[in-house]
Amino acid sequence: MRLPVLLCLVLLAACARPQEGITLRFWAMGREAEVVGELVREFEAENPGIRVEVQNIPWTAAHEKLLTAYAADGLPDICQLGNTWIPEFATLGALTPLQPYVDTSREVVPADYFPGIWDTNVVQGQLVGIPWYVDTRLLFYRKDLLRKAGYDHPPRDWAEWERMNQALKQVLGPGRYPVLMPLNEFEPQLSLALQQDDALLRDHDTRGNFASPGFRRALGFYANMFEQGWAPKMSETQISNVWDEFFRGFTVFYLSGPWNIREFRQRQPASLEGEWGTAPLPGPHGPGGGIAGGTSLVVFQSSPHKQAAWKLVEFLSRPAVQQRFHAIIGDLPPRRSVWKRAALGEDPLAAAFGEQLERVRPTPKVLEWERIAQEMRIVSEQVVRGGLDQDAAVRRLDARVDDILAKRRWIVEQQAAQEAAR
Repeated sequence: MRLPVLLCLVLLAACARPQEGITLRFWAMGREAEVVGELVREFEAENPGIRVEVQNIPWTAAHEKLLTAYAADGLPDICQLGNTWIPEFATLGALTPLQPYVDTSREVVPADYFPGIWDTNVVQGQLVGIPWYVDTRLLFYRKDLLRKAGYDHPPRDWAEWERMNQALKQVLGPGRYPVLMPLNEFEPQLSLALQQDDALLRDHDTRGNFASPGFRRALGFYANMFEQGWAPKMSETQISNVWDEFFRGFTVFYLSGPWNIREFRQRQPASLEGEWGTAPLPGPHGPGGGIAGGTSLVVFQSSPHKQAAWKLVEFLSRPAVQQRFHAIIGDLPPRRSVWKRAALGEDPLAAAFGEQLERVRPTPKVLEWERIAQEMRIVSEQVVRGGLDQDAAVRRLDARVDDILAKRRWIVEQQAAQEAAR
């Protein structure tokens, strides 16, 4: 009888001991890392057994640090991951599939998210991230200068945009331009390309598809802006201050993201209050699509605390928490319900982003995408600055992209051969 009694006493003593808490390691980037600390304290109060360590990773070093941590088995439990990085870490097998967690969640409701943004987190049929905040590119524009050119609305399709640019150039004169699309940025070209029916990659994302009619049309429209003198052949480093130049009248249309709403509001001269706005991107035949940017929350496969990490994802996904996050930092929420709660739809400057987000499209979900995007920018700049023939440009771009995707193509071919042999 003594052994069972002794065993019960040992078990009771073990139950009486307070359990050690869980410490979650959360890597976040830039300003978001600073702000999320305020929200994490509330999460810890709700979950006294969980403590969260937030590490601020500079954006410039984040990608290399994540890959180094992966190789050294030192990844955190939860991380803020750029949408274009998700396919890379999914391919490495580093991300936890989240659909089983979503299926039982009351906090994360897929239908409440902008569909194009949600889609960036689905890789090879698996959900591996939850959108945290979003961004896209659209037009910031000067209403007063448009009126001088005879227009009371922003462009609604490509043809109207070209007519506006022609009229604006006559009003602006030399040294000023209807459109600013810095040549060191790939986002303008990419936005126009995503408006096309043709995919940017072909053959199961193993080869470039830049010689397609769709990309040729986008490149032609982009290059014509510079050929006509409607856009300056300049990079952002050649412009002293884009905000001051915008209000000085150096440009009428500027393609940029939601962070500039706050910047423009802070820098606008009193005389131009209400004389500038935002508008969705025009497409070839009407409202056009755009980039599905932003970051998502992921849980790494190596985490020993996946359930606790998911609790934090759920907490940061709550509409009320996302509303506070937006109020603090200005990042745009990925959930439609938050747009209603935060009255973003009533803000004319933000409303255009909400409209654009309904039409965004993800970029190809390959780990090589960022290298491909830079090649697209380089070749586009060669067309604009160096006069490279557009037919030669798309052939050159396809050849470079095919080289980048050579390893991926080999893997796909091997997999196909193995399946055929079965």
